[in-house]
Amino acid sequence: MKINKLQINYKHTQLVNISFDITNSTALVGQSGSGKSLTLKAILNMLPSSLDVEFDYKSSFDLIQTNIGFIPQNPFTSLSPLTKITKQFFCEKQRKLELLDLVGLEHWVLDRFPSQLSGGQLQRVVIAIALEHNPKLLLLDEPTTALDNDSKAVILNLLNSLKQNLDILILFVTHDISSVTNLCEDIIILKDGLIVEYGKVDNILNNPKEKYTQQLINSGFNTREFRV
Repeated sequence: MKINKLQINYKHTQLVNISFDITNSTALVGQSGSGKSLTLKAILNMLPSSLDVEFDYKSSFDLIQTNIGFIPQNPFTSLSPLTKITKQFFCEKQRKLELLDLVGLEHWVLDRFPSQLSGGQLQRVVIAIALEHNPKLLLLDEPTTALDNDSKAVILNLLNSLKQNLDILILFVTHDISSVTNLCEDIIILKDGLIVEYGKVDNILNNPKEKYTQQLINSGFNTREFRV
């Protein structure tokens, strides 16, 4: 998938102006306000009408709901707390069972409410729901932020397995450098809506060309909001 041009403006202010390819697992990293969330929302067609958006892409698939899976950062707030898990899917029971198997969950999970599951289990439920329609592109919005280290490791291993077994493209917004190195081949560094560095993860992290990138690396990407 190639994004030829993504431009987002508010009145006369440019918010995002970028072009990039997603040929495998790609991380999107930058400080708060760099344009990460705007980029995800543009792909999801979820930007407000008050913004002026120009979006041109080339892909073997259309960017429609059934071709895109979205995994938000907090599983505790992304599911309805008063609804059993089985009712949060929109597919037949056999497909639900297949999806639970795919993400390593027992079938009894379907009869539970979200409050009866751990954070790691909830995130796997969210991933299963995102895979319901066999998407071609998976958008990840910091999916390990709300998890402890053990659950985080489980989720990253699961995502690695899914990308290989399902041949799915991943665009991964994250502030966690260990997640980047464990999951992604490519990395895009954003600043003020522009790409300042773009390439292979190892090359960028080991030999950053820009001071901004070096500052992010030195911070360990270990805070929710980068301040550099």
